Amino acid sequence: MKKKLLSSLLSVAMVSALLVGCGSTAAPAAEAPAAEAPAAEAPAAEAAADEGKVLNISAWNEEFKSRLTDHYPGYEVVDGTTGKIGDVTVNWLITPNEENAYQNRLDELLLAQDSAAADDKVDLFLVEADYAVKYTDTDYTLPITDLGITADELKDQYTYTQDVVTDSNGVIKGSSWQGCPGVMIYNREIAKEVFGTDEPAEIQAKFADWDKFFESAGELDKAGYDVISSTADTFRVYQNNAKLPWVNGTQIQVDDNLKKWVDDSKKLADAGYCNTWGQWGEDWNKGFYPEGKVFAYFGPAWLIDFCMAADVEGSVANAGGWAATEGPQGFYWGGTWICAAAGTDNASLVADIMRKMTMDPEVMKDIVLKDNDFVNNRPVMEELANDASYQNTVLGGQNPLKMFCAGADNIDMANLTAYDQGLLGDFQTAMGDYINGNYATYDEALEQFYTLALQRYPELTR
Repeated sequence: MKKKLLSSLLSVAMVSALLVGCGSTAAPAAEAPAAEAPAAEAPAAEAAADEGKVLNISAWNEEFKSRLTDHYPGYEVVDGTTGKIGDVTVNWLITPNEENAYQNRLDELLLAQDSAAADDKVDLFLVEADYAVKYTDTDYTLPITDLGITADELKDQYTYTQDVVTDSNGVIKGSSWQGCPGVMIYNREIAKEVFGTDEPAEIQAKFADWDKFFESAGELDKAGYDVISSTADTFRVYQNNAKLPWVNGTQIQVDDNLKKWVDDSKKLADAGYCNTWGQWGEDWNKGFYPEGKVFAYFGPAWLIDFCMAADVEGSVANAGGWAATEGPQGFYWGGTWICAAAGTDNASLVADIMRKMTMDPEVMKDIVLKDNDFVNNRPVMEELANDASYQNTVLGGQNPLKMFCAGADNIDMANLTAYDQGLLGDFQTAMGDYINGNYATYDEALEQFYTLALQRYPELTR
């Protein structure tokens, strides 16, 4: 049984400070009811009277809750942990990601799903790309075709978003409302001071590949600025461009591009071009403010609008002081997928939520216009990318959607494995020690990586 896979991967540890983005730990909680959402037919809950009266949604933060609250037709807020869709009570089971708490709790719920009372069963749960395979390649997730969703309904989605939740038999087991292609987000004032311009095309020419990145980092250093906040900032860029999956059969593999990240990060740190602290801490966040003297961060749309202190007076984002350009390589980071739990007694409502939130173009466009999220609908995004009236205030009125659209089309998820999250964290931990000088050589750090990885996954080999 595929259920054994989940049991074997139960309690996978993770280094949340390195792996988890703002979109994974915090997002603005929504207070507004769905009265402003696009008009649509009555929710499925009213038409499926024979289904359950409690919809349990398992998530790690408020992000999807805010999207459903603001954009799903007929959603009513009851209190901080419950809502209503028709006569169905929506029960939010939110467990933060820190120390792997969310996955641990979700694993417990899914393992108890067969014996749970109807109103206690998980109906819908959320996953991220780093560990999606852990759930989609088991019997705990329903094929979306079992919900009545057809291939034609998915035709406007970006292919990679479907690949993330496709199991080993080629069956799609979930859907997402967002895409997460990444860009280089740079400080306009620093760009004008050091490079004489803040125009995206001209800045791109100075950061078009890693050699030019290093040259420009030297110029920034002479002027008293760090090119990025931390060596951790570029990890996703290099890792997304690796050719090998982390695991082949049972053998752990380290791609040459990951070795290049280590070498380049070591050079950056040793030259004093950036720091080496973990992401999401106070030191890393200093660059969100002018006095932090950080030129650039790498990230997708959710980083720009939800994580860079846009609501804080005095921040670069609050003043519209950032801009976006492609950077040395394309990449993606993050994303949230909706999965239907096997055993749900609310299949019709779960299907309707998937359709409205991830396939309905009116809802998709509304999410972009109100939340500045990049949505999983190619026609909607291409329309807005060519709309001169669409502007991102954090980016000083720039419309970055053309570069996001180009990035989304180039994302390749062929290398996903069920072990990615843990191995990503262990590699960054071991190599972070090397970059900081705690190991004399890369090979010593590599040995530490294998030690950590095999402790975590004893079924693997090196």
